[in-house]
Amino acid sequence: MTDALWVLVLALLAVAALVAVRRRLPVLFWWLVGYPAVTLRVLATYRATMDACGLTVPASAMRRATARMVGRQAAPVPPRRLLPLPTGSGLVMRLRMAAGQAPEDFTASADRLRHAWGAHAVHVRPTKPGRLELRLVGWDVLADVRPPRRWLRTEPLSLPLALREDGHWHVRNFRTVPHELILGATQSGKSVYLRNLLCGLARQPVALVGIDCKWGVELAPFAHRLSALADTSDRANDLLDVLVEEMEARFRLIGMTGGTGPDAVLTSDVWGLPEKARPVPVVVVVDEVAELFLAASKDDEKRRDAMVTKLIRLAQLGRAAGIYLEVCGQRFGAELGKGATMLRAQLTGRVCHRVNDETSANMALGDIAPEAALAATSIPAERPGVAVVGDSSGGWSRIRSPHLTLDDAAAVCRDTAGLVPDLPRLDPFRPVVAEPAGPPSLPAAVPTARPATE
Repeated sequence: MTDALWVLVLALLAVAALVAVRRRLPVLFWWLVGYPAVTLRVLATYRATMDACGLTVPASAMRRATARMVGRQAAPVPPRRLLPLPTGSGLVMRLRMAAGQAPEDFTASADRLRHAWGAHAVHVRPTKPGRLELRLVGWDVLADVRPPRRWLRTEPLSLPLALREDGHWHVRNFRTVPHELILGATQSGKSVYLRNLLCGLARQPVALVGIDCKWGVELAPFAHRLSALADTSDRANDLLDVLVEEMEARFRLIGMTGGTGPDAVLTSDVWGLPEKARPVPVVVVVDEVAELFLAASKDDEKRRDAMVTKLIRLAQLGRAAGIYLEVCGQRFGAELGKGATMLRAQLTGRVCHRVNDETSANMALGDIAPEAALAATSIPAERPGVAVVGDSSGGWSRIRSPHLTLDDAAAVCRDTAGLVPDLPRLDPFRPVVAEPAGPPSLPAAVPTARPATE
């Protein structure tokens, strides 16, 4: 009796330990328990599951003839597969589709495969003609997102900002997707996504320009790293004029440098220039774009239309000049004035957090993928940071940014203040950061966006 009691106690302790590991260390639990169990289930039920999901094809004529010779009926043939390989969040299994099958057939059956194999999610990705991979996710990877422990190899102006629901990191590559629109309601996680973006760019040789017409309250904590900051509509209008002048000057530089010398290489953007002659990239962050375009009079409407026109010019031509836009807000649409829809079309990168209405989701994702807009409207309020990301190719995915506090983000910008590049045109808009006076316990004065010459 004593031995049986000890066995029972040890079994209960083992179960409790596994439950604790599953909650606190889901990756370890997956490698110890999840991957072996799911792999055995997949291998044991692969043929029956494929047949039940309608993913099999009739046997070949030779197999049918051989089956008739032995008095049997030829079973349907599933796609050929390789052994399931483990990943950090699940497993991946590569398939070779049979004749007549298409990746869309497997995508339509992804939810049935998920239930049959007991996975959290199943994602289908074509790799090359006739082949695809099934990626099974073992648990909800978006429940607790943390920064990657290993440094992901990325190019300049390329940042891993959020974890996707399939376990991969969403990488923001400005050279591939130069301009982006970020929408989200209050407390939806939009500011956390922006903090990760600014902190990633602060560590690179990039000029950061902020436009925040809420008197700079959102972007003022990052003033140490900003090359320019406009906190009112009037100053934003002047700053956009300077950015357009900077863009025109860069195009003149491209025209003069690209065709000089016997061994010169013709180029149409700054990335084709020699490294010594290449101007520093500029990332313009427009926070709460609706505040920028509010109009209460005819004069305000003229100024608004002028600013929209300048932003459109920057969006259309800025990529070649190394100037990129990051536009944030709660809403974005035709009510912002003439040209707003045209500006939205230039913002090919889209990130939509939880929004207050379906119209806002359609503004962000409706012209890319209607199902993505529907997914954005279903984001629960208790999951801040979850968003739907899409691009002009029509692809989309759910993502979630790792939590980053405002104090930590501001500390990164203070530590990287020495990386602010020298751009004389932006000097009048350089924010002046006042140092704290008196005892250290007193709060620091709020950075202002007044010209440095004042």
